[in-house]
Amino acid sequence: MKPNILFITVDQMRGDCLSALGHPIVQTPNLDKLAEDGVLFRNAYSATPTCIPARAALLTGMSQRSHGRVGYEEHIPWTYEHTLPGELANAGYHTQCVGKMHVYPTRNLCGFHNVVLHDGYMHYNRDNSRTAHAEHFNECDDYLNWIRNTEPGTYDLMDNGLDCNASTVALPWHLPERLHPTNWAVTQSIDFLRRRDPSKPFFLWTSFVRPHPPFDPPQAYFDMYLNEDMPDPPVGDWVDVQSAENGSVHPTTGISKLTKKRLNRAKAAYYALITHLDFQIGRLLNALSEYGVLRNTVVVFTSDHGEMLGDHHFFRKALAYEGSAKVPLIVTDYTGRLGLNRGAEEERITELRDIMPTLLDAADVTVPDSVEGKSLLPLCREGTDVAWREYVHGEHAYGGLSHHYVTNGREKYIWYSQSGDEQLFDLTLDPEELSNKTGDPTWQLSLQSWRERLVRKLEGREEGYVRDGALVKGQKPRAVLSHLK
Repeated sequence: MKPNILFITVDQMRGDCLSALGHPIVQTPNLDKLAEDGVLFRNAYSATPTCIPARAALLTGMSQRSHGRVGYEEHIPWTYEHTLPGELANAGYHTQCVGKMHVYPTRNLCGFHNVVLHDGYMHYNRDNSRTAHAEHFNECDDYLNWIRNTEPGTYDLMDNGLDCNASTVALPWHLPERLHPTNWAVTQSIDFLRRRDPSKPFFLWTSFVRPHPPFDPPQAYFDMYLNEDMPDPPVGDWVDVQSAENGSVHPTTGISKLTKKRLNRAKAAYYALITHLDFQIGRLLNALSEYGVLRNTVVVFTSDHGEMLGDHHFFRKALAYEGSAKVPLIVTDYTGRLGLNRGAEEERITELRDIMPTLLDAADVTVPDSVEGKSLLPLCREGTDVAWREYVHGEHAYGGLSHHYVTNGREKYIWYSQSGDEQLFDLTLDPEELSNKTGDPTWQLSLQSWRERLVRKLEGREEGYVRDGALVKGQKPRAVLSHLK
C-alpha cells in the first residue's frame, strides 16, 4: 500500500526558530524529534515570502514566474490544472485539508476531497462595504462557526483587540486553550483519522494559522517566555538608523520605533505560539500512532514564510532577508521504505516548489510536466550523488521596497527594483546580514556574478526589468503576472 502523507505547515515561522538549530530561546522538542527521525534542511527558502504566492508554490510546484503570483494580491482565481492534492486524489489518495488555504474563491477545493477551513482574518471577506459579496467570512470559516456553536455567547476574531498583522503587540489567549485555533486544527485533523476511508492511503494537510499574528498564545506558553532575557535583534551597518528611530510607531507597517519592553513581549508571544504549535504537533503525531498509521506515514513540515521580528527594524514578511525568506523544512519517513538518512542535515538550497514533487515521489505518483521544483528525496539519502540547482531566485512586489533576490544559502544578492539599491551578504560568516559587501573591493567579482544571474532570471519579464543585458530600475512592479488574469 502507498504511504500515507501528513503535510504540516505553519504560517510566518522563521527558519531559525527550532531548538534543534541552536536557537537560544525557543523550545521545539517535538519538531526536534521529527528532525532527529528525518532530514532537516538548513537552507530552505520561500521565493515569494507572503501567504498567497508561497501557497501557490506549495500547491503547484511551480516557480513564481510560472504560477504568476509575484506579490500579494487577493481575488485572483486559483485555476491551476495540476495541484498536489489533485494529483494525489487522482492516484487514489483520500485527501483532506484542515486549516489555512488562502485561495480564491475561498472554498476552492484545489483538488482536495474536503477542506475544513480556517484562514484567519481575511480582509477581503470581512469587508462589509461589499454587501453583494457572496462569500462573507461568517459563512466561509469553519472554525468561526464551530467556536460560536461551542462557546456560549458571540465570538469573533478580533475580540481581544489584536490586529491580524500586528507583529509588535501581544496578549494571552482569552478563552480556554482547547478553543484556540491551533488546538482546533489538530482536533479536526485527528477527527479525519477517525472518519477517513481506511481502504485508501491518505493525504492530510494540517495547515496552521499561527505563529502569524495575532500574537495570542495560551497563558501557560506565554509564561514560559515572559521573563527570558531576549537578545537584541540584529541591525545591519546598511540600516538607516535615524530613519528607524524617527519611523512610524504603527505596529503593522514599515520600519517602526518601539520600546525594548514591547519588542521583548512580542518575541515572548511569538516564541510561545511556536512552542504551543510544537506541543500540538506532538499531539497529532501521537494520534497517528494511536490509530496505527504512523509507521506507514511520510511527514513533511515547513512554513510559508518567516517573520522579521525586529531584525534591522523591520517586522512581518515579504522582504528578502533571512528572517522573512528562510523557512524551516523537515522530511521524515516513518515507513522506513524511502531510504532516508535519519538525523541528517542538508545544506543544499531548497524552495517551497520542491514540496509537491517530493511528496509525489514519496507516493510513487508521476510528477506533472508543469512542476518546476525537484524531489528532495535524493538529497535525503546517504551517499547519493545528485545534480542540484546552484541557487534560487526570489522576489516580491512591495511598493518602494519591491525587490528580487538570488541566493545559494552561502551568499545572497538583493536588488531593489524601484531604487536600484543593491545588497550582497556573506551568509556563511554573516548569517544575520549585518554587513553589505557591495562596496567592498574584494567582493566585486562576486557582485557582478550574482547580478548577471539575476539578469538571466529576469530576461523577458513583462515588467521590463532587463534592457540590453542590464537591470533597469524604476519599472512598475506587478503583484500578479498578466498570464494569470
